[in-house]
Amino acid sequence: MRPVIVMTQTSEFNKEDTCILHKPFIDVEPLSFDLNLLDVNYDWLIFSSKNAVKYFRPYLSKLNIQNIAVIGEKTADYCKSLGLEVSFCPTDFSQEGFLEEFEAIKGSRILLPSSAAARILLQNGLKKRGYLVRKIDLYEPVPHTVNINEVLNLIVENKVDAITFASSSAVRYFFESHQYIPFDNYFAIGQQTLDTLKAFNVQGTMSETQTLESLVQKTLESWENNAI
Repeated sequence: MRPVIVMTQTSEFNKEDTCILHKPFIDVEPLSFDLNLLDVNYDWLIFSSKNAVKYFRPYLSKLNIQNIAVIGEKTADYCKSLGLEVSFCPTDFSQEGFLEEFEAIKGSRILLPSSAAARILLQNGLKKRGYLVRKIDLYEPVPHTVNINEVLNLIVENKVDAITFASSSAVRYFFESHQYIPFDNYFAIGQQTLDTLKAFNVQGTMSETQTLESLVQKTLESWENNAI
């Protein structure tokens, strides 16, 4: 018998012979922005998530862009499925990893369409290197209350073995939605997400790498070790 794993990220993930419940804790609402920002010849377009690609896709035909960079292999794969050539993807799928590995000509024009709630580390880090960065608040995250309540009920009914988080926003929306319920099998992608768990006085386990595959593998390893 395999553990029941709740995955709370927006993008769906499946693994053979593993019981995964896909319950996104984040919903998104598109935002309007100044379309004049598209009337510029950009050297780089940076996508930090699949949602950024999804919600910016209608504007791609209006944009003159030289190169596309992404954070995360899932985002890269999604771009490629749409026929978009990806010029750069860091080996460390985080804003920190991107800044560590990304190189461009000083003064390069960069467009960064992303969530209004995205960390400003990437934007500020690129600016400090002398790049001309334009940030577009493309959408904003909101709690997916239906899914959150369903998972809370599953916990109470003892029908969940592990809950995974791929973002700090998902953590906040979950723990701000209810009072304490006894449960301690939380898993996270990335140090930032793990730190957000700790801010709620919750212990969690971080995946080896910042991928959903690694996150599920870490969950399975923990379950197998505790089952012995």
